[in-house]
Amino acid sequence: MTDRLPLLAARDLDAPLLWCGGQPVSAARFLGQAEALAGRLPAAGRAVNLCRDRHRFALGLAAALRRGHTSLMPPDALPATLAALHEPGAPAPYALVDDAALDTGGLAAVFVAPDEAAAPSRQVPGVASDFEAVRLLTSGSTGTPRPHAKRWGPLVANIAAEAARLAEFSDRASLAGLGVVATVPAQHSYGFESSVLLALLGGASCDAGRPFYPADIVAALERVPAPRALVTTPFHLKTLLRAGLPLPRLELLLSATAPLSPQLAAEAEAATGARLVEIYGCTEAGQVASRRTTAGEVWTALGELRLWSEAGAGAGEGERFLVQGGHVTEPTPLADQLELLDARRFRLLGRANDLIHVAGKRSSLAQLDFQLNRIPGVADGAFWMPDEPEDGVARPVALVVSDTLDAEAVRRALRQVLEPAFVPRRVLMVPSLPREGTGKLTAQGLARFARDALAEGPRFTVAADHPAFAGHFPGHPLLPGVALLAYVMRALAAQAPLAARLGATPQVAQAKFLAPVGPGAQLEVRLQATGEHGVAFEVWQLDAEPPRAAASGRLVAGAP
Repeated sequence: MTDRLPLLAARDLDAPLLWCGGQPVSAARFLGQAEALAGRLPAAGRAVNLCRDRHRFALGLAAALRRGHTSLMPPDALPATLAALHEPGAPAPYALVDDAALDTGGLAAVFVAPDEAAAPSRQVPGVASDFEAVRLLTSGSTGTPRPHAKRWGPLVANIAAEAARLAEFSDRASLAGLGVVATVPAQHSYGFESSVLLALLGGASCDAGRPFYPADIVAALERVPAPRALVTTPFHLKTLLRAGLPLPRLELLLSATAPLSPQLAAEAEAATGARLVEIYGCTEAGQVASRRTTAGEVWTALGELRLWSEAGAGAGEGERFLVQGGHVTEPTPLADQLELLDARRFRLLGRANDLIHVAGKRSSLAQLDFQLNRIPGVADGAFWMPDEPEDGVARPVALVVSDTLDAEAVRRALRQVLEPAFVPRRVLMVPSLPREGTGKLTAQGLARFARDALAEGPRFTVAADHPAFAGHFPGHPLLPGVALLAYVMRALAAQAPLAARLGATPQVAQAKFLAPVGPGAQLEVRLQATGEHGVAFEVWQLDAEPPRAAASGRLVAGAP
């Protein structure tokens, strides 16, 4: 007979399980509402839980479990993604929504609202331990969602191990009474495990909201009675601290693993009075290990997990690292490179696929990002490795968000902490990076963003009193070609790698002037390496309708 495990961990059913706008929802009341919602679900099917409100998301999860329905969690809520969830021979999916206007891609929708008339229940239902409670769908390299089944028994063990570790870090016997506010969505595996499941199975309570902006995060924390915990990401945490708002005292800070400097962790602990704990995991294995960032770089596995290494299975594959034990029932490869200290402790070296080689030196993009984000004045930043070599050598590019630094200041700071091979020749100052709602920066999204940023060139505004207009021509001022070429040379001087191709005396090999340019024109100069030693240029007038090329041509190296 299959073991059955409770929907809720042992707890006081009259104590808050969730907080909605500062008002408590007891576990007994939640159970009654979930039972009422279960009666409204289809007799058969799979639930696609799209509820943004964490109270309603938890109700949808619990109701689906009561009906024996697996909950699908796609990588996004785009209509095309949802429409693709139909599988031949599988129960039809339906959407659980808290926004009646949401386009569900043709899926039948069930609107989730707490039934305030439902009687509280003191009967905690059980769920078969081998039941596929959740199927996480993550986009692979082809964009086709890859399924990761999560059975109820391993989920229970996973959260029990996390709750025990977090209680240990916060000097508590358990997480009972701890109110959790999370900035990450419940549909993401980290947000799912460390907010909704930490309440259902870990003994904590959870705020229903998903605050994003600093003022909203502070307001949400203040609505939840102490002791409080904040579940967040390094990106959200850094934004919160830079806002300069007074923060309520916290019992615990929990962060996803990403570039998180010890300095930022120490600043967060000083501002909140809490210990900051990082969780390391992956979709395949769930949560694997934790560390207190300010206490050192060593990670310790959760619960009964054990780690080991073995040679890669294919030709040319290096060492790979696996984990098993506790909630990970089969040997599961990790996507990261580790330095194992023993079967339970390790240092994290970075993603196996983000190791880069430049001029015979090796590093990882994660390590470069770490050093970049440590620079005072850098609000956010990331390194990107282009596919196309520059002058025959692949070199990293840094994309940086800062209100106080320029590209050269960033390079000067990086020279203090990086080997010369990894100091980027190109530092692109950008207004923001294309992070997802979780704060995650995907490789595909960053590559697309970087290529777009590189396609843009330096921009100039032609002053109305430019001296060339005085005699060129009276009553109908036009910028002469030589003045346009002066903007090209200024743009070239700002891009050292391209300027180096042409030496100290670049010359114009070819130039075409394609459209008149007048006072106030907004110009963008686009440069691109061509041939062995040449640089092609285009001058675009951005304020024209539509934008148009005003000049084009090619530069070459002049006589030494």
